[in-house]
Amino acid sequence: MISLFMTFSDPTGVRRIEPDDVTAAAAMVGSIPGMAEGLLFMPLEQSVDHPYKADGAGPVFALLLRFPNLFACEAAIDRGGVLAALAAGRGLPSLAGLDVTHQAMVTRAFSIDDAMHANGTVTPCSYLVHYPGPAEDMNAWNLHYLEHHPSIMRTFPGVRQIEIYTRIDWVDRLPSQRVEYMQRNRLMFDSPQALARALGSDVIKRMRADFVQFPPFAGGNKHFPMLTRVVRPIA
Repeated sequence: MISLFMTFSDPTGVRRIEPDDVTAAAAMVGSIPGMAEGLLFMPLEQSVDHPYKADGAGPVFALLLRFPNLFACEAAIDRGGVLAALAAGRGLPSLAGLDVTHQAMVTRAFSIDDAMHANGTVTPCSYLVHYPGPAEDMNAWNLHYLEHHPSIMRTFPGVRQIEIYTRIDWVDRLPSQRVEYMQRNRLMFDSPQALARALGSDVIKRMRADFVQFPPFAGGNKHFPMLTRVVRPIA
């Protein structure tokens, strides 16, 4: 499975996406040919405590679009498609003029004990993490991270999904800026409060203990809790 990330950021930190534009973006995403699933990410309405609040409020808006293979993804990121219009903020006033980046990556999903959201879940929350890189030795980095970190992540109380995304080569004609982060992660919880409880647990100590064992890398990392809306393809 291939995941395409598109991120809309405001350097001033004051812009917000309007609800009408979220609805319009969801309709556009659902119409993308060949897409298997779309995830829309919006900032939290109220901040919650987590260990990396110093990373800031995060993007104004972000997308994660799943495709069954690279060729389906590349077909969707040509210059005349829906994603080109989204990247340009066409018809979406609150997204116009933002800094927009995109990246295609391989999806690595990991098993967890309970993937079902609790009854009554209305505001699922994803923890989006990225490592710009580079690592001194990408193979050593991937081997260590994939063999050690997910097994700790799955012990977070209430975690519903764990995905890690790694680099690939791809072609596109989008008007947004390409980025080539060496890795991204996504953890899903039932709500922002559930995310805060999990990240306030003792599991974070094990995460930090493994962090200091990582193979050498540059660029640091960023962590952003984001409200999450799932979009299915329009039949």
